[in-house]
Amino acid sequence: MAEDLKTNDSLWDEYNPSEYMRSAKSGVDEALVRRISLEKEEPEWMLSRRLAALAIFKEMPLPTWGPDLSRLDLDKITYYAKAMEGQAQSWDDVPIDIKNTFDKLGIPKAEQEVLAGVGAQYESTVVYHSLKAEFKRQGVIFEDLDVAVKKYPELVQPYFMKAMPVSLHKFAALHGAVWSGGTFLYIPAGVKIKEPLQAYFRMNAKGMGQFEHTLIIVESGAQAHYIEGCSAPRYGVDSLHAGGVEIYVKEGARFRYSSVESWSKDAYNLNTKRAIVEKKAHMEWVGGNFGSNTTMLYPCSILVGEGASADHLGVAFANQGQIQDTGAKVIHAAPRTTSNIVMKSISKNGGKSVYRGLVEVGPGAEDAAVSVKCDALLLDEFSISDTIPVMKINNASATIAHEASAGKINAEDLFYLRSRGLKEAEAAAMVVNGFIEPITKELPLEYSVEMNRMVELEMENSVG
Repeated sequence: MAEDLKTNDSLWDEYNPSEYMRSAKSGVDEALVRRISLEKEEPEWMLSRRLAALAIFKEMPLPTWGPDLSRLDLDKITYYAKAMEGQAQSWDDVPIDIKNTFDKLGIPKAEQEVLAGVGAQYESTVVYHSLKAEFKRQGVIFEDLDVAVKKYPELVQPYFMKAMPVSLHKFAALHGAVWSGGTFLYIPAGVKIKEPLQAYFRMNAKGMGQFEHTLIIVESGAQAHYIEGCSAPRYGVDSLHAGGVEIYVKEGARFRYSSVESWSKDAYNLNTKRAIVEKKAHMEWVGGNFGSNTTMLYPCSILVGEGASADHLGVAFANQGQIQDTGAKVIHAAPRTTSNIVMKSISKNGGKSVYRGLVEVGPGAEDAAVSVKCDALLLDEFSISDTIPVMKINNASATIAHEASAGKINAEDLFYLRSRGLKEAEAAAMVVNGFIEPITKELPLEYSVEMNRMVELEMENSVG
C-alpha cells in the first residue's frame, strides 16, 4: 500500500470544480443553520443545540492568546456544500469525480488491505462508509454521524458536545452550529479491534469550510485504533477547517487516535480534540501536521478516573509563511493518573513552530506523574521556534518532569551522508526523518511512510 500513497504537489492540489458549489453561499446565519438541520432531517434537540451554539459564536471574540487570526474573514467562508445526495453503498457508486480524488489518495486500496473500516467525506458530505462484517457482528457501530444522530439517538445525545462544550472558544461554538458529517464510532465492552479504522476528510472547493464531528465511545475493556487523514488543494483563497473530535474512554479501555494532516497553505486548521478517560483507561494521541497557513491544535486528555493515563505524541512542520501552533493539554483530575507528552517541531524558510501546552494537576490528583518533552529543529537562521508550557500543579505529591531543546542539523551528519552519495536535500530529509522517528514508529507502516514522504516534499530546495 505504501507505494500507492503518493505525496506530491499535484496530488494535494488537484480539485474538481463542481455544480454543487453554485448553490452554496458564504457566511453563516440562522437561516443557514436551519437549512443544514432541515436537509439532514435532524431531530429537534439537535437544531436547538445548533441555534444555541450560533448565539454563543456571535457573541464570542476571536482567540487572542495564540497566532493572529485577524486576516481570516469568516464572512467569505462557505460553511455548507452538499456534494451528493445520500451515501454510496459501495465504492463504485461514488460519483466519478469524487471517486477519482479519493482513488488517488489510496483510500479504497487501504480499505481492502489494512483497515477494519473506512469513511470518506467530501466537503460537508460523507460519501462512503463501511465496516467489516465480523465487527458488525460484535456490535461495533461505525457510521456517518449524520446517520447516527437519527439512528442511535440514545447513544449520541448524551455525549455530543459534552467533552467539547460550545463555550470552550469561538470556533467550538461555530462548530456546534454548522457541523456536518464526520464519524460515529461505538465499541462495545470487551471488543478489541486490532486493525485500524480510518476516516478521510477532503476539502476540495475554493473558500470552503469543513466542520466534521468525530464522536467515539469506547466501552469498558474495549480496544481500537482510529486514523483520520485530511487534505485540501491550494487556491490562493483562505479556507477553514474547524472540526471537532470527542472521545470517551471507559474503565479499563484503550484507544489510539492518529491523524496525518496535509492542508494547503491557504487553510486555517483550527481543530478541537478532547478525550475523557476513566478509571485505569488509556488514551493515545499520535499526530502529524503539515501545510496550512495557520494551525492551532492542542489535543486534550481529561483524566477523570483513578489510574487513568494518556500519551501525546506529535510532530509539526512549519515552512515559509506558516505558523504551526500545536501542543497538548492534560488535566489530571483523579489519583495516580499519568501523562506523557512528546512533541517534535521542524521550522524552515522562516516558518514558525510553537509548542503551547497545558498540564493541570487538581487538588485530588494524588501521586500524579507527568513527563513533557519538546524538541525543536531549526533548519536555518530565519526560522522560529517557541516553547510555551503551562504547569498548574495543585497537589504536592505530583511528580513533574519537563524537558525542552532546540537545535540545528549537524553539519558532520550532512557531510557523512553526502559522502555516501546522497544529495544535500536528501541527506537533510534523512536527518529530519530520524528526528521525528519516535512519532512515526507509532503509526502503521503505510502511514509512517506517508509522513516521511511529506517531510521529503517539505525539504525540497531547503538546503544550499
